[in-house]
Amino acid sequence: MKKIAIFLNPDKPEAVVWAEFTIKKIKELGSECCAAPEIISLLKIKDNIDKIATIEEYDRYADLVISFGGDGTILSAARVLIGTDIPIMGVNVGKLGFLAEFSVKNIEESLKKIMNGEYRVVDRTLLETNINDEIIYALNDFVIEKKDSSRMITIKTYINEHYIADYRADGLILTTPTGSTAYSLSCGGPILVPSTQVICLTPISPHSLTLRPLVVPDSAEVVLEVFSPTGEASFVADGQIKFTMKNGDKINCKKSDSKIKLVKPLNSSYFDLIREKLLWAVSPINVDISDKT
Repeated sequence: MKKIAIFLNPDKPEAVVWAEFTIKKIKELGSECCAAPEIISLLKIKDNIDKIATIEEYDRYADLVISFGGDGTILSAARVLIGTDIPIMGVNVGKLGFLAEFSVKNIEESLKKIMNGEYRVVDRTLLETNINDEIIYALNDFVIEKKDSSRMITIKTYINEHYIADYRADGLILTTPTGSTAYSLSCGGPILVPSTQVICLTPISPHSLTLRPLVVPDSAEVVLEVFSPTGEASFVADGQIKFTMKNGDKINCKKSDSKIKLVKPLNSSYFDLIREKLLWAVSPINVDISDKT
């Protein structure tokens, strides 16, 4: 990796600090740096930037994008970079983070490994739908949820033109395997290994306990039709793009032909990641009892 582009969350000062640190290390390791004008304006070390380009142009000038922030920052970067082949390396400056799995504590060591080719690139599935003649993508999930009301909504659901159910609930999540550890997981959805070719429908606080998460092949086309007591509901893509849906509106969701490429540590698997993030290997026996009274 000889040319690296920078992406960051401007609302996180620590993201700017770690981006500046990383830019210095990139230069010390003999590589070039590229950044967008709005990112350069936040930096104190502007002279270390070799190429100024818009984020949409990153794939023309860089081999890799490093994202500083959390999972939301990667989702933002991914949305802009859809249609390109440039991989994204997520550096986590926040708390949890399943997508941004590189730690700032080891950023210098990680950079050296990246420069030496010690990394892997994985493809992640996207969902897409067409709203008002605009293609909307999601790396994590599409969500239909109630809007400006505490009352439940009803989402009539079809898969490949087969009627499935009326989800009477606070909402419904349509998630990719990548997004299965996000909103869907907090609503009782299953963890899906990213390589599985499926999508999952997870109801949000359903009125009936018999309405459970449903996993279907990602070749399926899912049609969702909304009915709300207020006449409106919210459609949200990756927690960042929001549209208002009217009663009777339908959206057709399917797997996109486009994919997002993510950079991962060479010798780390998805199971290593969830074991670390979800504390699956923590034993209640391994506790400090020195202060026991």
